Amino acid sequence: MNSAEARVGQTMLRTRLDAVIDRALEEHRIVGGVVLVAHRGEQVYRRAAGLADREARVPMREDSIFLLASVTKPIVTATAMRLIEEGHLGLDDPITRWLPDFIPRLSNGHIPTITVRHLLTHTAGLSYRSFEPADSPYNSLGISDGLDQPGLTLAENLQRLAQAPLVYEPGTSWRYSLATDVLGAVIAKAGQAPLQEVVRRLITSPLGMKDTDFAVVDRARLVTHYADGTPAPVRMADGTTVPLFGAPVTFVPSRIFNRSSYASGGAGMAGTAHDVLRFFETVRMGSDGVLRASTWEQMVTAHVGSWAETFGPGWGFGWGWAVLDDPQLAATPQPKGTILWGGVYGHCWFVDRANALSVVVLTNTAFEGMSGTLPVDIRDVIYNVLQG
Repeated sequence: MNSAEARVGQTMLRTRLDAVIDRALEEHRIVGGVVLVAHRGEQVYRRAAGLADREARVPMREDSIFLLASVTKPIVTATAMRLIEEGHLGLDDPITRWLPDFIPRLSNGHIPTITVRHLLTHTAGLSYRSFEPADSPYNSLGISDGLDQPGLTLAENLQRLAQAPLVYEPGTSWRYSLATDVLGAVIAKAGQAPLQEVVRRLITSPLGMKDTDFAVVDRARLVTHYADGTPAPVRMADGTTVPLFGAPVTFVPSRIFNRSSYASGGAGMAGTAHDVLRFFETVRMGSDGVLRASTWEQMVTAHVGSWAETFGPGWGFGWGWAVLDDPQLAATPQPKGTILWGGVYGHCWFVDRANALSVVVLTNTAFEGMSGTLPVDIRDVIYNVLQG
């Protein structure tokens, strides 16, 4: 494609993406968001749309800060991989090497071995409280999903989690879970510092992700978060519960301001869209700035097959994200090998290495920005333009 054709393509992309985002705002499906698209290393689309705070009429900015929820997981996973590269941690280390008191059992009382590899792939036999029945041990023990219970320490949450029976024998199935929170505890031990310090030292500082941390670096730029509602999204308060695929997710946005709250490896970071895009562009290029190219390649390989339907039919799981195994089964225009995930505060992202494409969508509206119509509409517009 020559430069004139590229300009036409970018103009078309802007026009169509603007229309999709405008429609989501007009229909009150989101309050605001930041959308960034990079193609072949160039940012071909960038927009801050809507409001960061609806009630105060504060406009969204490109440097607005969001509570990242599970967008945290890839960053923490990359931190673990750096420790593995440096020889401080092993994929097949039993986690009791680092957490000797974390010894969950199966329902029959058997104590299996859980490894770092199990944590990376969410095959450790753990779960999230949100996914478990109301009368489950996860609820009766008060286990935190990393989004609530400000002031709860990691040691206390791990103690509670260890008392809940594993939901399957490690390595025999897949379930999205608190595995990355446990991995965060392992990272802190292996890295000989609190998780937030290890992540900062090994990943976010080297990549220049200055606005992304387990704390809010500038409260004035933090967006107000909202939950899906009719006729418009509802401003989140501490304790707001929103059903996700029938499972109740409880949000406590103020959690991040309580210094005693544990650094949740699965959901605890805050940051900007530009920082998140910088990270995923590093993943796309397989840059050895923080990890070797061979390590990135391992991370984007499906270690759990599409039988697990980690993001629906056709999706397997690598280390830190879903990996597309069967585009036809997944009913997506994305090619095999595309990686993606989201965040329950209203975010989604994907990286298509075959087409040199990275897309980040951070919104302040759960769950439309993660699993509603908006992410699909944005994806489809991008591929329609890309494919001519």
